[in-house]
Amino acid sequence: MTEKIGKYEVIRTLGKGATAVVYLARDPDTNREVAVKLIRFSGENAAMSRRLRKLFQTEDSIGRRLDHPNIVKVYDAAIEDDRAYLVMEYVDGTALEQYCAINRLLPMHRVIGIVFKCCLALDHAFRQGVVHRDIKPANILIDAEDNPKITDFGLALNLNKDSTFVMGVGSPAYMSPEQIKNYPLNQKTDLYSLGVLLFQLLTGRLPFRASSQAALVYKIVNMEIPSVCALNPNLPAGLDPIIKKALEKDLYSRYRNGAEFAKDLSTVRYQMFDENAAAQDTSHFERLRALEFFRGFEDIELWEILRISVWREVADKVMLIREGDKNRVFGIIVKGFVEVSMEGKSLCRLGSGEVVGEMAFLHPTDSTRSCSVVTLEPTLFLEINSAALDLGSDELRERFNKVLTATALSRLRAANKALAKLGPPAVRGSGGMCDLELAPP
Repeated sequence: MTEKIGKYEVIRTLGKGATAVVYLARDPDTNREVAVKLIRFSGENAAMSRRLRKLFQTEDSIGRRLDHPNIVKVYDAAIEDDRAYLVMEYVDGTALEQYCAINRLLPMHRVIGIVFKCCLALDHAFRQGVVHRDIKPANILIDAEDNPKITDFGLALNLNKDSTFVMGVGSPAYMSPEQIKNYPLNQKTDLYSLGVLLFQLLTGRLPFRASSQAALVYKIVNMEIPSVCALNPNLPAGLDPIIKKALEKDLYSRYRNGAEFAKDLSTVRYQMFDENAAAQDTSHFERLRALEFFRGFEDIELWEILRISVWREVADKVMLIREGDKNRVFGIIVKGFVEVSMEGKSLCRLGSGEVVGEMAFLHPTDSTRSCSVVTLEPTLFLEINSAALDLGSDELRERFNKVLTATALSRLRAANKALAKLGPPAVRGSGGMCDLELAPP
């Protein structure tokens, strides 16, 4: 016999949370598939049961008022003695949290399109007097056409009523400064959370990270966000001011509504349309994985490298690094050869899989270039954004420091051996890092 919830025939379980189970079911009257959220009340905890009933009634009443293509529709609801259930639109898709990891990021133009639609959905909710208060990746579903559906308005605040029955709601990493401080909320708190989500979808990390919740709260309230374009140099520069405005701590400087946020996003969306981005990312990943330099890197670290680097196709006789300049640029030769020289004298040639420019990056205080690096033939160069690496994951920074240090020591050892063969009278200079000739085959 088919299990039923009310008149709805249960097909299978879609998910379980702390207080509810969501089922895929069939509505016998319309023969359509629906999602049924079932909440059971516990007789052992009367206070919790009262709170769940209130949450349920709020989600039902608010959900029925919201009619937007990017908000999950509420069809039906019922409250019984020991349980309640909410019947909603079934979205055949996946939660947006699936695309927040550095190795699963969506192409940039798709991210902008999704967040653009979320802006309009939140604008609609605001015009109905509703603030969601818990915008996060798990509460946004994505279908096969990249249409987002915002769900879980159970914690929503009705701005038309003095509704304060839930305190401290929200997910800390996505909470606005005013939400953390327990100040009165309006639509701008949802836009802040959406800005955090946009930052994460573009970079694979949250704008603020900390080892404890107290430290995270401090950063959200007091610290400025890092540049999204520094973390991902492939992004158009126009995104930085947009995300900065969405994440303004000062409410008066933040976006006033979702429509304003969406309008600014539309100005940069055309700059990043690339249907082949995913295939290109996979190709780049495979090329990095084949290089000896990256042999010890984890896959997720290689994906992070792709987000903080720029692939440069450089003609022959082009100077990649100039002696005497001050910068921390370094990178890996993916294909081709370069010549390293000091004061016009050739020191060595480096080829595929070799790193160049690492000494200025490793030095704690002096970024002055001691050598010049010039391409000998058309070269594919992976330029690492050192500022983005500084803001990257602890694991990636540690991996790079370990590999670069090992590389520098190996080159120093080879240089010392070469100098030893010359004998004391022939010692010239202070022992460079590239005194070993690496001629192309």
